[in-house]
This record gives sequence, structure tokens and C-alpha cells, in this order.
Amino acid sequence: MRNTRVLISGASIAGPALAYWLDRHGFQVTVVERAAGPRPGGQAIDVRGPALEVCERMGVLAEVRALRTGLRGMSMVDGDGKELFRTTERTASGGFLDSPDVEILRDDLSSVLLAAGGDGIEYLFNDSIASLAQGPDEVAVTFHRGGSRAFDIVVAADGVHSSTRALVFGPEEKFLHHMGGYLGVWTVPNYLGLDRWEVIYQMPGDVWGGMLMSVRENTEARVYIGIDSDEPPAEFLGSRTVSDQKRLVAERYRDARWEMPRLLEYMWGAPDFHLDVAAQIHMDSWSRGRVTLVGDAGYCGSPMSGQSTSVAMVGAYVLAGELKAAGGDHTTAFAAYERELRGYAAANQQLALDHKARKKDAETASHGQEPDTNPTNIGDGFYEVVNSYTLKDY
Repeated sequence: MRNTRVLISGASIAGPALAYWLDRHGFQVTVVERAAGPRPGGQAIDVRGPALEVCERMGVLAEVRALRTGLRGMSMVDGDGKELFRTTERTASGGFLDSPDVEILRDDLSSVLLAAGGDGIEYLFNDSIASLAQGPDEVAVTFHRGGSRAFDIVVAADGVHSSTRALVFGPEEKFLHHMGGYLGVWTVPNYLGLDRWEVIYQMPGDVWGGMLMSVRENTEARVYIGIDSDEPPAEFLGSRTVSDQKRLVAERYRDARWEMPRLLEYMWGAPDFHLDVAAQIHMDSWSRGRVTLVGDAGYCGSPMSGQSTSVAMVGAYVLAGELKAAGGDHTTAFAAYERELRGYAAANQQLALDHKARKKDAETASHGQEPDTNPTNIGDGFYEVVNSYTLKDY
């Protein structure tokens, strides 16, 4: 199958994972990524259930575990910094600490997956797909930086706002289901001296607030903020530049207390600042012709699910395996991939909807005046869903 040419758009998590498996199965793999190189920053993400086995089969599980955030617990504070709640059993970002789950920074996991692929995979950074035309035997792809090439299969692994998906399936408004909030993250010095610890400041009368967690052996920290808004991304984010987005965050948090004023000061100079919608992607079909979707581009569960990364890694494994099993026949493989994984993806998306409902109930019950001492996305039945899929051998 080395003659089967596959182009993957996106080099964060799903893209490098898929590239690894396709290369191992004998495909000719090219990955194109809009960023100039591996993107820094991003939130802490979780590797759970069958995704841990995917890592083990890739031979990277020990490295992934070595890079885990290693948090010891979390606390909640009020505007004066007075501690309201403390636990060493769980964190808001990673869940229960005695579980086998691995919480790891997005950029650390991405680096591991990129390195695992080896030299047999071609990476094209600082470029993206400008257009594609499907023919009976191949896909003609034109790149934004010029030039065109032909591929047998194209896979969109470029996230919730996939430009590749838009070229084939239409604008994202058709598929994006807004969860009612926006999440921001950036890196700051660990000036509070947090020791593998997470602190949450929940603003009175607001479902959101700020969170600070020490990472990378306490050498730095990451800030998380949320903005409650039903305004669709096209209007809320629209054509705003990163500077515009920072001004928006500063305005929304102008009355915040605790350490938020200082954290906002660090935000202005943070090169890895990122603000995006909490949303899901729902597609009637994950493929069209010789083009298919993997990970968030096809079935994002949103950060509220706690499972988007894991489902993306499992999806990459399954898609590559079905292409191998079908001998590169995309029609057969794409259908098998969707049959195999759609139920699991849908069940994990439901986790986010359940989490959103729990938060709303808690907010209503306390009238926004009491802190939510269980902000984790892990509720009843969570692990039954996480562990409900068993990897096939391909």
C-alpha cells in the first residue's frame, strides 16, 4: 500500500496519530499544517481508556506518563484568596487522581506523537489546503503557498474549525453545536509557587471564573478562563484578531478579584494565548468521496466531555486500521470506520451534554452564590462510556 498516497490536514493530535499508524501500515503519508511548526500552548488534556492502549501500541505510553501534569489536588478560593474548599482526591481539569488516566499538556502530547512517527512521514508546515477537486481515481490538491499535488485519500484532522471540512462539506455553521461558552488559556510564570496544584476562583453569580495550575514540574503555570455566551462563534469571535480577543477577555473579567488582575496582565504578552468556543461537531456522514474526517473535525465532544483527545486518538487508530484491512479501498474503509466508531463518538458527546446540565442545575440550586465544589466533568456513568470501546487488532 506504499503507493496509496494519503494527505492529512492538521498536525496537533489526531493528525500525527493517524500519520503514525498509516505509515506503519504501509501508506505514503503527507501531513500539512497551517502553523509554522508544532504549535505551543493549549490546555491540559486527558488520555483515558482505549486511548491509553493506543499509546501503548504506539510504544509511547511510558513517555506520555512521564510528561503528565502530576497534580496533587485542587482548591477553591474567593475574591480575597480565602480557601473555600480543598481536595487531594480530584482536580477540575483531570478528574480523580487515583485513576489510570493521564493528564498532559496538549503541546507535550503533540510533540510525543510527532516524534513517534519517524522520518517516513512528510510534514509540510506553514501551509494548508487551498482547494481540492475529487476525480474518479485521485484528489487534486492545491496548496495556499502554491503548487499542487495528487493524493488518493485526504483526511481532515484540523479541528473544530476545519477548513478542509468546509471545502468538502460546507460551512461549519451546518455542523457546529454551540455549548454556550468560550474557553481561554495562556501560560504565565508560576509566581505563586504552586506545587503541582490547581486553584479555582469562581466568580460570584457566574458559572465561570479563573483557574490556575502549575505544570512542567512547577516551572510554569497555565491560566484558564471561561466566558458564558450563547452568541455564535461567527459573531462572538468573527474577524477579531488575537489582540481583540485579549481585550474582550480583559473587559469580561474587569471586576474579577483574587489573582485575576495580575493574570490578565500576563495575558497581554502571552504568545500562546488561545480563545475558542466550547462546541460539538455533528455530521450526518464523516466522509464524502475520497475525503474523510477524524477527531474534532468530525465528532468533537467539546472540552466539557473530557474525552475529545481520547476519542480522536482512538479514531485515528480505527481509521488507519480499516484502511489497512480494506487494502486502501477508501469506500470500504470509510464505511467500516464509521460503523465501528460512530456509537462510541456519540456516547462521548453525550457526556458533555450531561455535564452541562449538571452545571446548570448546580448554578440554579445555589442561585450562583455557592461555589461548585465538584467542577469536574466526571459524573455517574462516565467511565462506563470511556471504557465501552475495545480496540480491534488490525
